[in-house]
Amino acid sequence: MNPKKALKAYKNEKFLGSPAARDLRILSEYLEPKERFRRQKVVDTVVFFGSARTPSKEDATAQMQSLKDSGKATDTDMEKARIALENSRYYEDAMELARRITAWTKERYTPSSRFIVCTGGGPGIMEAANRGAKKAGGKSIGLNISLPFEQYPNPYIDEELNFEFNYFFMRKFWLAYLAKAIVIFPGGFGTLDELMEVLTLIQTGKIKKDMKVLIYDRAFWDKIIQIENLAKYQTISEKDLKLFKWCDSVEEMEKELIAHFKKVEKKARLLK
Repeated sequence: MNPKKALKAYKNEKFLGSPAARDLRILSEYLEPKERFRRQKVVDTVVFFGSARTPSKEDATAQMQSLKDSGKATDTDMEKARIALENSRYYEDAMELARRITAWTKERYTPSSRFIVCTGGGPGIMEAANRGAKKAGGKSIGLNISLPFEQYPNPYIDEELNFEFNYFFMRKFWLAYLAKAIVIFPGGFGTLDELMEVLTLIQTGKIKKDMKVLIYDRAFWDKIIQIENLAKYQTISEKDLKLFKWCDSVEEMEKELIAHFKKVEKKARLLK
């Protein structure tokens, strides 16, 4: 009797999911996105960071009304709903900014794919930015991550640009590698982590390209972190405060981003 053919290693799912094949899984999260970006002719991106918990104005208004109608809402419930409704302006602003810059780049660079809106692929500010890009008829990228509390991709990501990562560091690599600009909306631990990591990479020269970093709504962030105090107490240099810029309106952010895109475009022409 002839022995049964052995399973080829690259078809052996038990092996591929084992600790022994971790190197292959890491490499796959580099090579597979790289190939998809190549096929989709993605040159560079503008990445939106912000809270996954920020609701749209529509959803926040509906939640507030539902609590009122129930007649059972506590003062704490109503206060949380009030804050959610107040924060919903960030969702609306992120969506509008993404719509505006996508419309601008789509008109200027079609059929090329320049400065595409990219997010972490989840809800909240991520959904808002992807939604704005789709409203403008542009491409929309989502780099999701597998979490114990499942974060599902929002419905505004292009199917061919919808990614799911296992390793945070590979996801962070792709968020930063293609980015020519980073937009930071109010958020939590994840947003702070992403902001500080990008600033550290720029500060230390590990990111050598000209990357614009915009932080939205200084009034919010001043309640959370007093970043200028890092310079005051000499844990960073005064010049490090110029690695980012505060913005307080969609119009200001749009102006900053478009000026930066033109600068990047001009520099690229000069290098040819």
